[in-house]
Amino acid sequence: MSAIRSVTARRVWDSRGNPTVEVDVQLEDGSFGRAIAPAGASRGRREATDLRDGGFRLRGKDVGRAVRNVVDTIGPVLVGMDAQDQTSVDQAILALDPSPDKSLLGGNATVATSMAVLHAAAAHKEIPLWQHVAQLYGYTPSLPLPEIQIFGGGAHAGRRVDIQDFMIMVPGAASFDEVMEITNEVYFAAGDIMAARGALAGIADEGGWWPNFRSNEEALETLVAAIEKAGEKPGERVVISLDIAASEFGSDGRYRLALEDKEMESGAMIDLLGQWLDAYPIVSIEDPLGEDDPSGMIEFTRRYGERVQIIGDDYLVTNTALVAKGVSDGACNCVLIKVNQIGTVTEAAATYDAARTAGWTAVVSARSGETEDTSISHLSVGLGSQQLKVGSFQRSERMVKWNECLRIQDTLGAHNFAAGAALSKTWWAGKLN
Repeated sequence: MSAIRSVTARRVWDSRGNPTVEVDVQLEDGSFGRAIAPAGASRGRREATDLRDGGFRLRGKDVGRAVRNVVDTIGPVLVGMDAQDQTSVDQAILALDPSPDKSLLGGNATVATSMAVLHAAAAHKEIPLWQHVAQLYGYTPSLPLPEIQIFGGGAHAGRRVDIQDFMIMVPGAASFDEVMEITNEVYFAAGDIMAARGALAGIADEGGWWPNFRSNEEALETLVAAIEKAGEKPGERVVISLDIAASEFGSDGRYRLALEDKEMESGAMIDLLGQWLDAYPIVSIEDPLGEDDPSGMIEFTRRYGERVQIIGDDYLVTNTALVAKGVSDGACNCVLIKVNQIGTVTEAAATYDAARTAGWTAVVSARSGETEDTSISHLSVGLGSQQLKVGSFQRSERMVKWNECLRIQDTLGAHNFAAGAALSKTWWAGKLN
């Protein structure tokens, strides 16, 4: 039987050494599922809230209350429910916490439980999680195109540069394995260049190089140099993706780039990013304007939406209603999917559905505070999301997710790599010569 027999939880630790929630779900037939809640450093104000204990111990970040909420509140309601009915399970969780930000139970409690049920249901069917996801939501599974950080910045690297992620993608690769090989060359070329210049300060939160640049644009110049040092021509097989995370340094339509001691209005920020788009092989840009600057995001999308992928992260927080508004307003053309940002698998899948129905692309994403959990690798494949963002090419909590995709490739076959589908978009095809 696929009925839930028990739900247990414990405190474990994430990649930044902070407490987080792990949930185990066991079914009546002995099938077992486990999942761990990640945590973000750069957080949208409308996303699900991680419930922390507060106080002085563990810097106020302990998760005792969230763990107890799983054991004492969520678990007893889920016992006896069918794990195969993910929608009903998640609706039962949501009924226990009607707050829009999951602040009563904690988004860390709800997401770990929801994903653990998903794992248990796949185990009951004796199939991989990605296959269960594909069957559950009716998508054709495919290997995603990785979006991989080379330089960390913003909240991921002590705000040493203002821009949060300087990344590469390899839509010209023939397989997931080839993406990993090319990324390895670019990643270590970048480290060598920075070390030679005295600009290497260490490793950032997500495994990218922690930079010591004199300007934000110097990071772009160095990234281009690293692509060339790796034997690639920028804009051919290898292209650039940015996560601006503008809400981290902007408010009410004003933006301050601390590294350059420059403050500007929304229009000037759009102009600056437009100059970068003209000068560098950038094909994707995330949160170019702040979550409180809808007019700026609409204007940026109007100007550049046919040229580049414009991803809403803090701006959309994996929320179906916000995606619908973005579609209506003409703001963004892609949504970042973070399950812990909305709180349950069902809600994240609904947001993914809404984006794809509108003709948008979608990127399944990890958080800066991650663990050995590989759920998002399977979600990305099962949903056929085309793109996956988990951080950099270093640190095991990142590599475990890339390596899981390589294992899935052994089953699906390299021909299921999603780069071909991604190339149908004008912003890919226009950049690849």
